[in-house]
Parts: sequence; structure tokens; C-alpha cells
Amino acid sequence: MPSPLSKRLIRVLAATLSIAALAVGAAGCGSSKSSSNTGSSANSNDITQQTMTPGTLTIGTGQPTYEPWVIGDKPETGKGYEAAVSYAVAEKMGFKKSQVKWTRTTFDQAVAPGAQKDWDMNIQQFSITPERKNAVDFSPSYYNETQAVVVLKNGKYADTKSLSELKKGMIGSMVGTTSYDFTVSKIKKDVKTFNDNASLAQALDSNQIDALVVDTPDAVYMVQSGQVKNAKVIGQIPGSEDKDGMGIVLPKGSKLTPSVTKAVNALQKDGTITKLQHEWLKEYTTDIPMLKN
Repeated sequence: MPSPLSKRLIRVLAATLSIAALAVGAAGCGSSKSSSNTGSSANSNDITQQTMTPGTLTIGTGQPTYEPWVIGDKPETGKGYEAAVSYAVAEKMGFKKSQVKWTRTTFDQAVAPGAQKDWDMNIQQFSITPERKNAVDFSPSYYNETQAVVVLKNGKYADTKSLSELKKGMIGSMVGTTSYDFTVSKIKKDVKTFNDNASLAQALDSNQIDALVVDTPDAVYMVQSGQVKNAKVIGQIPGSEDKDGMGIVLPKGSKLTPSVTKAVNALQKDGTITKLQHEWLKEYTTDIPMLKN
């Protein structure tokens, strides 16, 4: 039988081993907890994991898209001003080109209050307005466009040099756009409206209207692409530069808004925006005369 001294030694040794085991266990638990917190923290700070589909940036655009905004109606190529801007923003946010997915939406649907948004951001020449800000978030402007007038070469306004001469004609514009707003404020209040630029171009082509107003790059493309046959851009509307400009649209309260804002500001600061405008928009804006009032 063990002596009392041996019993005490055994009890002390057992207690010591128990304490050591508890310490190791606690250290192990602490390490696991710390690792879990670090992962969670990293996740919450990784903007690429805050998208609709984590790891993928889904970008909405129009159906169809037009030059110079998107070349060949294929935004995934990155060719065209808005396609190029989108990939530049995505890269600044930490997305690779392979992580960008494109989807198509209507213009009105994208900025409609309460409408379901199945994309992370949307780009299709959205002018930034106070009304739209109530329904969606905007990035800073990536382009401040002017408005221009398109007429038929053989029409009665083919040689028009001033806005005042257009007041007697039937003018068309797309509903809900700044083009419409400037047409009303600069030319005449009685404007015929259309739901999209394709219908607008068709109306001029078929002599339903005498002239149409769209942003200047779209006006040039309509003529160059033959959307309106035998047409010409007679000039830009003076004072029509959109001071607020075009912004990328995000769902209201999006977690991505601060990151997209930071990305666009960085692209403005480092000269990327200016470089892309020279690359994709120069021929659509530089040589267009300014109409007289």
C-alpha cells in the first residue's frame, strides 16, 4: 500500500497535469477563436465578397448597347467607353476581368424606385439627378455630356444654325432623359417623346419628326451607323453640358457604393478617365459645332 507521502505526491502530480491540460485546451480554444475572428473580419472588409454573388461583380447595361459606349453590343470585350470604364472600376475594386459578369436591363427599370435589382451596378448613360438619387445610389460622374440635334440632310432644317429656327418644327426626344429636359428648356416645350433611342431614330427616319435631340456621342453614332438614313448632326445645344454628369447606378444603400465612389475618384485623379475619353469619345465630340440660341 502506498505511503501517505506517496499519495500526496500522486495527488500533486495529477493536479499539475490537469492544470497543464486545461491551459493547453484554453490556448487551443483561444487560437481557434482568434483565427475565426480574423477570417470573419477579413471577409467583412473584402469588398469582392459583398456583391450579389460573392466573388463576382455583376454589371447591368442596356439591351442593345450602342457605340461609342460599347462596341459591337459586346460589353464583355471591354471595348467602348462605358465598357472600358466599367472594367477600370472593377479592377480598382479588386476584381479581375474574369470576375465580371454582364446582364441586360431597360433604362427605366434600372432607376425605378423599389424595382428588383439583380445586378451590383448598372451603366448606360444615366444622368445624375436629384429625383433618381431618391431611388438609387450614384457614383461620381465619369462623363459630362452635351446634347446635339440630328436632322435629315434633305429636310427643311438641314441648314439650320440656331435653336430659334427649330421652334416651328416637331422635335423628338427620349422620355425621362436630360435630352428631353434640355429640349424643353432650350428649344420648345411641345416635344414628342419616345421610350428609347431606337424608336426616336426611326421616327426621324420616317419623317414623323423634323429633328431629334440626344447626347452628342449618340447623335454622331446614329448618323455614322445609319440608324437614321441620310441624316446629319447640325450642332450641339449651347449650355447643355450636364454639370452633374453621368454616374454608375447602384441599388439604394448598396454596400458597394463607397468602394465604387472611391474607384471612380481614383480613376479621375490618375488620368485614366481622361485617357479613356480621348480613346473612345474624341471623334464623337471634338468637331461638332455649337448652335446659336
